[in-house]
Amino acid sequence: MTTNRLIRMFAGSFVLLSLALGIPGSPLFVSSNWLWFTAFVGVNLLQSSFTRFCPLETVLKRLGVREGC
Repeated sequence: MTTNRLIRMFAGSFVLLSLALGIPGSPLFVSSNWLWFTAFVGVNLLQSSFTRFCPLETVLKRLGVREGC
């Protein structure tokens, strides 16, 4: 598994989980404040598209995960 694939998996998982915890109609609903986490993930993805800096990518590289193309 490469860093690119893992980043996409983490981002998608976090968005889906935070939506499940933040939307009132969901059986996993806890609080609508979880939607702020969804916004954080989106902002981080947007800024990384401009700056090419992703904190998760840095962590994964230090853990020895190979880089993706």
